[in-house]
Amino acid sequence: MSSAVLDVAAGKSWRLGGRTRKAVLVLHLASVGSWLGLDVVMAVLTFTAIGTDDESTKALCFRVLELVTIWPMTISGLACLVTGVLLAVGSKYGLTKYWWVVVKLVINLLLSTLVLIALRPGVDELADRGEANDLAVPLNDMIFPPIVSPTLLMVAVVLSVFKPWGLLRKGKATGSSSREHAT
Repeated sequence: MSSAVLDVAAGKSWRLGGRTRKAVLVLHLASVGSWLGLDVVMAVLTFTAIGTDDESTKALCFRVLELVTIWPMTISGLACLVTGVLLAVGSKYGLTKYWWVVVKLVINLLLSTLVLIALRPGVDELADRGEANDLAVPLNDMIFPPIVSPTLLMVAVVLSVFKPWGLLRKGKATGSSSREHAT
């Protein structure tokens, strides 16, 4: 068994090493960036479909939405979740010590769940309608995901940079580290 596993089992604090932390941080930032990019693509496709009178363009937008939203967003969201949890538990911040970390975790879980539960049925229906050239569908509900998701993701980014609000429970602070760990 590795010494890191033995240290955690003995109740000692486990921390990511410098190179490992940086690698996980790069993966975390890349997953957030890809998620934001997918949101932008979704916005372009949604607003193009809303703003066009060309039925072939609208049908194409409906079909492409299925390709660039559900599974790519789910994978980006899960990658962001896993790397964020690793960064949190492998640093002085912990997963449930600070408000800003908990809020970021809730944002990720909320958005990842909404992709699968709320967005997927609507996108699947639009793709089917696009395939069948049945384009008489109101897109009013589809304008919210490409607005809400990037807004909440940017809130999470701002929380990562400014780290507001402090400890979740007063008096639970651990010793400060000489190295700054970002999540």
